[in-house]
Amino acid sequence: MTTTARSPQLGIEAVTALYADDPERALALIEQGADVNARNDMQDSVLLYAGAHGYDDVVRAAIAAGGDFTVTNRFGGIALIPASEKGHVSTVQLLIEAGCPVDHINNLGWTALHEAIILGDDGPDQQEIVRLLLAGGADPALPDGEGTSPRELAIRYGCPEVAAIIDEYLARSNA
Repeated sequence: MTTTARSPQLGIEAVTALYADDPERALALIEQGADVNARNDMQDSVLLYAGAHGYDDVVRAAIAAGGDFTVTNRFGGIALIPASEKGHVSTVQLLIEAGCPVDHINNLGWTALHEAIILGDDGPDQQEIVRLLLAGGADPALPDGEGTSPRELAIRYGCPEVAAIIDEYLARSNA
């Protein structure tokens, strides 16, 4: 696209394509000039929805097309938060490497780290996401909206492996 103006209507069409599990159509619309920050009635943008559903090629294209990491969904979250919750390891890594803020707090008082713990399963993908978030600068002491630390949440939600990862990170940080 040769102009700087991007089309909100094409952006909404790209989100609709993603809803239909058609990332190729979304990529084509981005190439045609979709505004990747335009949000539909559900407050989803291309970057938000692609991040939440692990469409890495679309995330890359959205970032290249000016995807704004501060655009929030209906829950006040940015793309990194649902990507972390849903276990999309490669998407989380991509977003962190692109500069997505790791300690953004959504309407529930949760960051990506909180969601990975509270809504995760303590499995290998969630463990890797916690490692990525910590390595990317997530604050392991930042409490949720109720004042509970990520480590305490890991214990509460039956995630001993994640609690151990946080303990290891804190031990290295304090050494």
